[in-house]
Amino acid sequence: MIRRFALAALGLLAATPFAVSAQSFPQRPITLAVGFAPGGSTDIASRLISERFAANIGPEARVVVENRPGASGVVAGDWLRRQAPDGHTLMLIEVSSHAIAPAALEGGTPFNPVADSTQIAMIGTAPMVLIAAPNFPATTAQQAISVLRASRPEQYAYATSGVGSIPHLGVEMLALQLGARFTHVPYRSGGLMLTAIHQGEGQFGIAVLASAAAQIRGGLVRGLAVTSRERFPSFPDLPTLNEGAMPGFELSTWNMIIGPPNMPPAVVQQLNRALVATVADATLRERLLQAGVLPWASENTPESTRAFLTSEVEKYRQVVARTGVRLER
Repeated sequence: MIRRFALAALGLLAATPFAVSAQSFPQRPITLAVGFAPGGSTDIASRLISERFAANIGPEARVVVENRPGASGVVAGDWLRRQAPDGHTLMLIEVSSHAIAPAALEGGTPFNPVADSTQIAMIGTAPMVLIAAPNFPATTAQQAISVLRASRPEQYAYATSGVGSIPHLGVEMLALQLGARFTHVPYRSGGLMLTAIHQGEGQFGIAVLASAAAQIRGGLVRGLAVTSRERFPSFPDLPTLNEGAMPGFELSTWNMIIGPPNMPPAVVQQLNRALVATVADATLRERLLQAGVLPWASENTPESTRAFLTSEVEKYRQVVARTGVRLER
């Protein structure tokens, strides 16, 4: 009897920290990790949502963005899974780290993208955009595709935000359809990639629209076409590649908030409610659109977010197999 009582007491004590943190959450500032350097699309999205997200969690809540770049977000993803699952450490992820890398990295990622995280909510999606240096010999998408299709092998260099990133995969998909071959020049972030294209170190690339929006508007790089099925609301003059230049070409990225595995359900629900309210805010939605992010408008529960991530992992496993993109450790 005493032994059973002692075991029951130990079980109660073990459960207490999660119960307390769920009831009094948050107890300290929340870290929102980003697996890329400042200036890229994921960093931009994290900073746009952080203030409103904090306000929707509670009057005393604070959300602090922390950049942990490396290996297209894989370093941060591996770090996240080892953090305390109390809701005070989260990560804003995108397709490169949690859908492309698991398939493209030799031996896989050190974490299972679905099983080793707690999926909380979607933020939005973002099309890619075909961009070129100001001196590139094409001013329209149709002209650019003709130039690239007729190019000699490796005549043109394309810049990306890293090996295995979605800009890398995007150009390799394009090259596969064109039957062409280009020189890959990887950089550590979307911001550095755009600077390289502006300066002519890379003649073209496929960037996340959220990352390239300001540079396109400022004329630093030439926006040619978006890769979504339809034109993007805040860039109505940019055609889609589907509109004649490259029928059937479609590619988008997305942003999702996750936490470490095994988070308390009550905390997950609280964070989900705060994020859903954040994405629904009219002012923030307009800011996201202007930045090149289409706010999420479909079902947005932890369960639907997990289902979406699961489907994306399988989708990009097939895309990586077709393109042959590989990441080395």
